[in-house]
Amino acid sequence: MSIVRRLEPIHLKSLRDHVHDTLREAIISGRFRTDEKLNERQLAAELGISTTPLKEALRQLETEGLVRTEARRGSYVTFNARQAEEMMLARAALESVMAQQAARHATDAQIALMKTHIEQMRAALQAPDIARLIELNEFFHDTIHDASSCEYLRRLQNGQRMYDHAARITVLADENERVRSFAEHEAIMIAIAARNEDEAERLMREHVMLAGEKHLVTVFSYTPAEKRK
Repeated sequence: MSIVRRLEPIHLKSLRDHVHDTLREAIISGRFRTDEKLNERQLAAELGISTTPLKEALRQLETEGLVRTEARRGSYVTFNARQAEEMMLARAALESVMAQQAARHATDAQIALMKTHIEQMRAALQAPDIARLIELNEFFHDTIHDASSCEYLRRLQNGQRMYDHAARITVLADENERVRSFAEHEAIMIAIAARNEDEAERLMREHVMLAGEKHLVTVFSYTPAEKRK
């Protein structure tokens, strides 16, 4: 029986970190489903590694709440729609406040950098260069975080980065989502540059929620509770 490859072999980077990042992205993007058993030997073969770094990665994923390991039974995916929804809501709360604070505190240099990111994103969108677009997307959000001067909120947000990156890969694979996401980023930049705090907060919250809902539908065929009412 042929095996469908869902992971690419490991080539570079710290092996343990690379295995961890690869598995985490695969889980969050839905290549492994909720409650699916992770066959260690098969995964090691797909990645082209021994089972030692794989076991280390699985232990780290367990601390992140993405995997559970049962004695003598193996490891299972625990990431589910409800967990993804909670992450979306948490990110929307954090990012919207930081956008509001960025509109208040951003320097002219930081606003200029946001505008540069937008123009670079426009070029990547037209290319299209999805990998570059995702990278610029993250640069744009990081610049807003810096401009907000919200050190405590930034530390909280850093705990979500592993979810944000993998979710972006899933969402921005869709051309319509790339176009929509770019337009939303541009509107957020304009609101921050205009020092419109309420608008920046509202636009960022809507942006994060729409992207999160797309991820939920794509990966889990799940509609958030407020949308089902």
